[in-house]
Amino acid sequence: MKTMWCMVVAGVLVTATAFAELTKDEQERVQKAAEVVTALREAPDNGIPQELWDKANCVVVLPGVKKAAFGIGGEFGKGVMSCRTESGWSAPVFMEMAKGSFGFQIGAQEADLVLLVMNRRGIDKMLKDQVNLGADASVAAGPVGRTGVAATDLKLNAEILSYSRSRGLFAGIDVSGGVLRPAKDANARAYGANVAPYDVVLGAKVNAPTPTRAFVTALGTGVRATSGVK
Repeated sequence: MKTMWCMVVAGVLVTATAFAELTKDEQERVQKAAEVVTALREAPDNGIPQELWDKANCVVVLPGVKKAAFGIGGEFGKGVMSCRTESGWSAPVFMEMAKGSFGFQIGAQEADLVLLVMNRRGIDKMLKDQVNLGADASVAAGPVGRTGVAATDLKLNAEILSYSRSRGLFAGIDVSGGVLRPAKDANARAYGANVAPYDVVLGAKVNAPTPTRAFVTALGTGVRATSGVK
């Protein structure tokens, strides 16, 4: 019994250590991603249509992506991804995006990117070592506002719908050509080196580290419950 108790305590200490090793930048990134989601949810007339939000299986948020970061090699847009499960939104995995040349709003040098993953095929591709948006997974600029869905059939075809926010305004954006992948080092710090991104968002084997819970909470606010990933 004593041996078993020691193993439990050791496991708790290992988990706590993994959570504590998130860098300050990673913690700030998660907090900014939560703020983006909150702003998005508070803009029903000018944000992502509710119907598409309700149908999204996963959400990726990459806050503060700088236009100059693309094309010079060595800088990335970084953020987090969470998926719906039967018990709510999953613990987030850290993601990073490189390459691409995106059409930010005129004059904007920085934007928050939001990707809605609409089906299981898109999720499986997203959690590979890397996915080339537009080539490996179909992606389209998402419609905006209450009437956006009625004006397009994108939701019937695209695996991923993409949005940007700059100067407080949301708009659909074409991110074709971007390369998206799990951020291995950040995920290892959050969950341990032996935990795969798939197990984090779909395996229900881990809990969200304390610094990431604001993002999960923001996703859950005002979102209709679903039966999980389809």
